[in-house]
Amino acid sequence: AKLIADQLEPGQKYNYELYINGKPVKRNYELKFQTQKLWQWREDPPEFNFATGSCFYVNETQYDRPGKPYGSDYQIMKSIYEKHPDFMIWLGDNFYLREVDWDSWSGIIKRITHSRSLPELQPLLGSVHHYAIWDDHDFGPNDSDRGYYLKEKTLEANKLFWVNPTFGFNGIPSMTTFFEWGDVDFFLLDGRYFRTPNNRKSGYRELLGDPQIQWLIDNLVTSRAPFKIIAIGGQVLNPVDDKPYLETYDKFPEEKAKLMSLLQEEKIEGIIFLTGDRHHSELTKMERDGAYPLYDFTISSFTAGVSPGKDEKNTFRVPGTLADEHNFAIFNFSGPARNRTLKCTVFNVDGKELWSYTINENELKYRK
Repeated sequence: AKLIADQLEPGQKYNYELYINGKPVKRNYELKFQTQKLWQWREDPPEFNFATGSCFYVNETQYDRPGKPYGSDYQIMKSIYEKHPDFMIWLGDNFYLREVDWDSWSGIIKRITHSRSLPELQPLLGSVHHYAIWDDHDFGPNDSDRGYYLKEKTLEANKLFWVNPTFGFNGIPSMTTFFEWGDVDFFLLDGRYFRTPNNRKSGYRELLGDPQIQWLIDNLVTSRAPFKIIAIGGQVLNPVDDKPYLETYDKFPEEKAKLMSLLQEEKIEGIIFLTGDRHHSELTKMERDGAYPLYDFTISSFTAGVSPGKDEKNTFRVPGTLADEHNFAIFNFSGPARNRTLKCTVFNVDGKELWSYTINENELKYRK
């Protein structure tokens, strides 16, 4: 069920209670939400922060692969909650469909319900705004693509559990959406619904598809935000594609080149990529001729098995930013207008800092 709270005023915090069949349902944690402040034409943009990460695996022994449990460190959700984020962006693999799940509606619903019912997650769900994209495991089977025959059903199921502002663009269904918080614009992209199969050898290979790219560029060129956050499941800037399990954008060279070219031709400023998937976190920085560098913050994983990245030849990785343990990130935006600063801090499962990186909005501009 989705409930609409109306007659709200900007810049307020609201507590709420849950009633079912006229009877209160008590919770041992705070239930609250907030509305954004009306700051435009009145004062500097507000300071705010959000939490993010990917790959949330919750064990269910009878349906998991035999052996060591794949999910662990559920206390990470408590650590995120204790950072008091204004909202949270889930970067995909937000639950993991099993073999018994992905070929039926009841299996899909059961899997999402099981993952979302984790006790450690409930305080975070009850008091923080949530936005989401998906990747392969919450879309369908491993490495699934546009050919997955139940993709309409998994999209319908995700709509039941997330409250993104929209699901799709220009009448085309997908997980694609947009929202703004403070003075920052967020573009949440779908890297699965239109994706060419990995093993397809003929034809044009696409990850996002031309309609989604055109929608993105159209909205980027009209955005006045100092930071334009583009979230997508898989890494965008990592140049490594020599391993079959890697699902970086480099496996779609023509489309990637097209997107990079459009960003530069249109002189779009303030671009930051936000990605998941990799089961380790890192910051990738790509220098460009005649333009400011592009950054790709990869944040992974919450609870799913860790994949060490130290031997991977990501030559664009910023030194000191590899985190090959369960982790999450907090992005903070602060400072006066025309001098805003983004700070990303990556934390371990217990909320201890692993690394941080700061970017000023003026570092993401073209020279006049």
